[in-house]
Amino acid sequence: MEVDRSMVRRGILFVISGPSGVGKGTIKEALLKKFPDIKLSISATTRSRREGEIDGRDYFFLSKQEFNSKLQNNEFLEYASVYSNMYGTPKQYVIDNIITGNDVLLEIDIQGAQKVKGQMPEGVFIFIQPPSIEVLAERINVRGKDSPESIQTRMAASQEEMAMVVHYDYVIMNDKLDEALNKVEAIITAERCRVKNNIKR
Repeated sequence: MEVDRSMVRRGILFVISGPSGVGKGTIKEALLKKFPDIKLSISATTRSRREGEIDGRDYFFLSKQEFNSKLQNNEFLEYASVYSNMYGTPKQYVIDNIITGNDVLLEIDIQGAQKVKGQMPEGVFIFIQPPSIEVLAERINVRGKDSPESIQTRMAASQEEMAMVVHYDYVIMNDKLDEALNKVEAIITAERCRVKNNIKR
C-alpha cells in the first residue's frame, strides 16, 4: 500500500562525526540499541563481500561499473576511495526513509560529513570530540589497527579536523563514554520533540 506522505512526520537525519579514533563507532552501536526505530545509513562499496556479510544489511555491494554509473548520476551524498575500493552513502536510501517518517543515523568521517551537509543541510550534525589530541593518539595506539606512520599522519590531520567543529550543530566531548552517550541520546530526544520536526508535510 502506498504511504500517504502528507500524514507522515518527516524523519530526521542524524550525522555522527569526528576524528578517527574518537569513538564514533562505539557511540553509533550503542545508539542503535537504545533507539531500535532509527535506521542505519548503509554504505555502498565496490569491495568484495566478506564471509557472513549480507547485501543490503552490511553494505550495498556494487561492481565498479555500477558504482561509477551511480556516481555520474549524482546518487551519493558523499563518496571516497579507500585502498583502491570505492565507498559512498546512497542518497535515495536516506531520502526514502526520511520521507516515510524514519529517522536515519549516519556515522562518518569529517570530510564526508561536510559533503553530506552540502546536500542535506537540514540534518542534525553532531561532532564527537576527544578530551585532547594526546588522548586521541593514545586511543588509536591502544586499538592497534594502525601503523606508526598512519598514526602520525592522522595526528597531523587532527588539528585541522578539530577546527571543523564550527560547522556542526552540537559538540560532545567523549571523555567518559556513558556521559557522552547520554548527551547524544538527549540530542536525539530533543530534536524529535522540536515543532518543526513534528509538522506533517
